[in-house]
Amino acid sequence: MTFREFYPEYLAEHRDPTCRRLHFAGSALVLAALGTAVARRDGRWLLAAPVAGYGLAWIGHFFFEHNKPATFRRPFYSLAGDWVMFKDILTGRIRL
Repeated sequence: MTFREFYPEYLAEHRDPTCRRLHFAGSALVLAALGTAVARRDGRWLLAAPVAGYGLAWIGHFFFEHNKPATFRRPFYSLAGDWVMFKDILTGRIRL
C-alpha cells in the first residue's frame, strides 16, 4: 500500500471533529516543544513532543472515534498522515 492509498483510509478514521481537533492540537504542541528545545537548548523538551502528540491523538481515538490509532498498524504512514492532515487543516482543505 502506498501513502496515497493509505491517506483516504487514515482520514476515514478521523471523522469526528473532536478527534481531528485533538490531533491538530497535539501536532501544534509537538512543534512548540521542538521549538522550545532548540531555543532553550534543552533536550528535555524533546521528551514532551511525543507525549503531547500521541497523547492527545490517542485520547481522540479512544474516547471520540472509538477506534484504534493507525499508529499500531502502520506507524510511519500514520505519522506522515498526522502531518499531512495538520497541513490540510491549516490550508482549509479539512475543516475542524
